[in-house]
Amino acid sequence: MKYSKKFLLDLYETMLKIRIAEESLVEPILEGIIKTPCHLYSGEEAIAVGICAALKKEDYIFGNHRSHGHYIAKGGSLNEMIAEIYCKETGCSRGRGGSMHLICPEVGLLGAAPIVAGTISLAVGSALASKIKGEDRVTVSFFGDGAAGEGVLHECLNFAALKKLPIIFVCENNLYSTHMPIRECRVNPYIYRLAIPFEIKSFRIDGNNVLKVYETAKKAVELCRSKNGPVFIECITYRLRGHVGPDDNIQGVHTDIRSKEEVEKWRKRDPIVRFERFLIKNKIITNKEIEEIKRKIEEEVKKAHIFSNNSPNPKKEEVNKYVFKE
Repeated sequence: MKYSKKFLLDLYETMLKIRIAEESLVEPILEGIIKTPCHLYSGEEAIAVGICAALKKEDYIFGNHRSHGHYIAKGGSLNEMIAEIYCKETGCSRGRGGSMHLICPEVGLLGAAPIVAGTISLAVGSALASKIKGEDRVTVSFFGDGAAGEGVLHECLNFAALKKLPIIFVCENNLYSTHMPIRECRVNPYIYRLAIPFEIKSFRIDGNNVLKVYETAKKAVELCRSKNGPVFIECITYRLRGHVGPDDNIQGVHTDIRSKEEVEKWRKRDPIVRFERFLIKNKIITNKEIEEIKRKIEEEVKKAHIFSNNSPNPKKEEVNKYVFKE
């Protein structure tokens, strides 16, 4: 499959924007400036970017507790995301939700929530509504490997298959359910096989290869738009940071339960580094241009933090505002 230079660079810049934005949060988290729990997306960027690149603005996505990447990949405002993480009034949830409750309906992100598997049923409802209305719209449900142990996923797979809904179930399998390795909580580690008994077209792919993710997502979207959905995609990936925050922070001790050897092994499979090598090898970009792109994004992220720091906190007397439609 041939791609335009612009398309490839858009993928790269979006992945890099997610990474730089995430890493910019590390220091304020450790200093206690950011109060809301942050589940960083570093290392998993290829999934959000590859999937969302195959979608239209009008398509819907639903996220989970680790959704900064989904928000940015779907086109959400960086200023509003950073402000929300700082719980400021100018945030996308007006400072009421924090890191784990991002929303941006104007670009199709209908919400993220920290309850494991909590938005899967909402995504199925969205897909059902689209089918009833006759809309040419696809819904994507992003969830982690931990959600594969929740009954609601199985119920949703059955219902989506029964009604042939235009929904793509995307499991971001980073091999750990909070702090438990997948080998200790699943008899069968091949999560994509959960969808097979429901006769759902299923894929298991390298989630750190953005082009592979995009190509698979493109097929999935085509199936859904041609009324041959749903589709299930298991993306194998690895978070480079802790479950919550920069590290795993077990009982107040800043450490990581994973071995250094394991983390380093996956660092070599960093999706951004791999894609950079691909772009350089194919003469799409030079090292100098990479540095220029990084500087531009770093400046954008810096301005987002300044915007947030200059934004007001929500007023205590308005704590219930935006809970109900006025």
